[in-house]
Amino acid sequence: MGTAVGGGRSVPRYVQIADEIVQQIRAGVLKPGDLVPSESELVERYGVSGGTIRKAMVEVRASGLVDTRHGKGSIVKDRPPVRLRSSDRFRASHRRGGKAAYLAESAQSGATAKVSVLYIGPMAAPEDIAERLDVPAGTQVLARRRLYFRNGVPVETATSYLPWDVVKDIPELFSENPGPGGIYARLEDDGHTFAEFVETLQARPAAKAEASELALSPGAPVVHLLRNAVTEEGRVVEVCDTLMAADQFVFEYRIPATD
Repeated sequence: MGTAVGGGRSVPRYVQIADEIVQQIRAGVLKPGDLVPSESELVERYGVSGGTIRKAMVEVRASGLVDTRHGKGSIVKDRPPVRLRSSDRFRASHRRGGKAAYLAESAQSGATAKVSVLYIGPMAAPEDIAERLDVPAGTQVLARRRLYFRNGVPVETATSYLPWDVVKDIPELFSENPGPGGIYARLEDDGHTFAEFVETLQARPAAKAEASELALSPGAPVVHLLRNAVTEEGRVVEVCDTLMAADQFVFEYRIPATD
């Protein structure tokens, strides 16, 4: 039977069980590398059917806190979150110090970061990206697609789209390693001084291919982030389309309380 909550509704038993297992993981009762108890063990512990436990484990896997491996069961992940400091990670001082945003935020959290470049080259701008860059859909842009790792675990994919007329004379932007401070430092070197970075975030379940690329359980939560890099002249010189494993990131923003 469910437990009554406000409005006379009840929480299904499988949800209660899933919440309890997730809380055990978050509290460290179940530690990284531990096996979640088997279906038969959970059936005995909670006095419910196997079907109820299977539904509960669907919810647990959707939390992104466990990996399910054939023949082994569900194993608690070792995926401590990175704290994103929106007010800090794009500071010019980081670029002057030779650190791109991801490396700066990883260093702040004590993590070992690695970036794998998947593609660099021309691409027809998708409609939503073209709109942000203020160019017609299908216009040729430079695309830079990367896969980011934290402590050896894939946590984020990102594709930067840059206007061709901006990048064509900046050869470093066509290289896997654009140099100290990353692509933003190279754009600034070429005279594109940034005024602001505007981000839009949406949480959703991962698609099958996305889950595979980020080593997530099917349907695990991800955060889809789109960022415009805006210069002092008001031009968007980069749009970054990023997909992040939700369990790896905490977003922290400083919001001014005055005009």
